[in-house]
Amino acid sequence: METPILSYRCHRYPAEIIAQCVRLYFRFPLSYRGIEEVMFERGIIVSYESIRRWCHKFGPVIAAEIRRRRPQPKDTWHLDEMYIKMNGKTYYLWRAVDADGMVLDILVQERRNQEAAERFLRRLVEGCPAEPRVAVTDKLASYGPALRKILPHTEHRKQKCLNNRAENSHQPTRQRERAMRRFKSPVQAQRFLEPFGPIRQHFCPGRHRLSGSDYRAILVTRFASWREVTGVAA
Repeated sequence: METPILSYRCHRYPAEIIAQCVRLYFRFPLSYRGIEEVMFERGIIVSYESIRRWCHKFGPVIAAEIRRRRPQPKDTWHLDEMYIKMNGKTYYLWRAVDADGMVLDILVQERRNQEAAERFLRRLVEGCPAEPRVAVTDKLASYGPALRKILPHTEHRKQKCLNNRAENSHQPTRQRERAMRRFKSPVQAQRFLEPFGPIRQHFCPGRHRLSGSDYRAILVTRFASWREVTGVAA
């Protein structure tokens, strides 16, 4: 039997409550106070500050383990960047997904020049075991020289409308950005979005492409995997 990756020692609440609060926060557009109300309706009194600390502590660890258990990404990567306004300043969220829409990595940066593209690609290559066969991007000029330097054997495609996969993957981030009334700082955005992608996608297997019975069967396996990752008994 595998050793649990999480330790709940010195926590007053049981692991089931902590894991459920973390799941609710990253899966649904709920605030800490909203989750506090949901738990209170179920007879559990916990402060939103405790929920915030649990999400900061356990969210990245759970997301990293979910990422480790995922299947290998497809050999076509889609890269894109979106702007984020924080405190009156524009930042850029760089994102990479594979052909199935699985989020490979995200990085918040101040620029979208060649240096920023190279930094994101290096981080992406470090986290993925194999280089892609094809990299699909928009027509940002920074991608070309960065890809030739970091991924010289990868085919670069930048035709119009080919990158809809990456652009569509921005939608959940925009929804959470509105629910959170915008991100407050690059550190806060990076800290939230890193676990948000894997945990949310773990419970979103593409309902529109599945029948009801198949969708429920997949969710059963996903919840079982979640219990293994969080160390919560069935």
